[in-house]
Amino acid sequence: MSYKEWAESQLAEVELLTSMFPGEDELDLTDQLALADLRSYVENSASGDKPSPSRPQFLIKQRLHSSVMNGTEFILSCAYPSEYPSVLPDITVRCSALSRAQQTEIQTDLNKYLIENCQGELCVLAAVDWVKENLEHFIKMSLSTAQAPKPESASQPSQEAFSRLWIYSHHIYNKSKRKNILEWSKELGLSGFSMPGKPGIVCVEGPKSACEEFWSRYLYYSYFCKLCNRANVIIVSSVCFFFLFYFRVKVLTWKKIMIRHREDITLNHHGEDSTPVESIDSLRKFTGFEEAMFDPHGNRGNHMDLGQLYQFLNEKGCCDVFQMYFGIEGR
Repeated sequence: MSYKEWAESQLAEVELLTSMFPGEDELDLTDQLALADLRSYVENSASGDKPSPSRPQFLIKQRLHSSVMNGTEFILSCAYPSEYPSVLPDITVRCSALSRAQQTEIQTDLNKYLIENCQGELCVLAAVDWVKENLEHFIKMSLSTAQAPKPESASQPSQEAFSRLWIYSHHIYNKSKRKNILEWSKELGLSGFSMPGKPGIVCVEGPKSACEEFWSRYLYYSYFCKLCNRANVIIVSSVCFFFLFYFRVKVLTWKKIMIRHREDITLNHHGEDSTPVESIDSLRKFTGFEEAMFDPHGNRGNHMDLGQLYQFLNEKGCCDVFQMYFGIEGR
């Protein structure tokens, strides 16, 4: 691969991570100048030119919830060498709940996993998933060895939260994707609607964790379908819609998919008897989940009547998002 191809792959992965982890508390691009240099190199340089010596760096922050983890945070620090993905990136995992010995051991095991499984591939998401799957084991070992109490922050119960995600997609045509959207929302207990066509709109609301799971699946599916058209892909396994795949990297570009707007509400309001005043269901604006069609027209029947969409949103009490999607006031 050339420097240009390496840089294109790096930029594609950063854009994917930005879509998957949209909050500043999830993804922190610590060197914006290096990222700008990378983008400029991809867009303006010839294939034989060498990139800037600056290295894109970022932090991925995740909280895990289980009987042991209970909101424990880990941070994945990543820096790209110029030749990534032909060589592995510099990835370091940090977690305050680990003892020094376990911190060293989890780093050693992560490096071993990446060397054995991810050579020559984009691997940051694989590293995140590996830490999610294995961190609890190392924390248990830390607790049993040190016999120390859990950190105060981990002993506090996590607060329930409600989310509503407004997802924009360049288009939604694929029948399998439309079917998956309906099935995932039912499986995860989410309400809302999807509007197929061009553009495609999806709104999901319900428990925050379920909304984030839906977004992860939707993004993985869209990304995977695009790769099927652009690369030689072999599906190795599928677990809760997580794909392990090998492909020959060309230019990993895809049509725009993004969270246009999100609403997050923490259910921490209590009445005189200490019971929650709000509940997940009381905050919903939609009853169930449906695929909404608004007078399809156009040569392929893939354009919807935006006036009818606005009236639909207005009836649900969320017409303000219309301007966020289309930049004009609805009527």
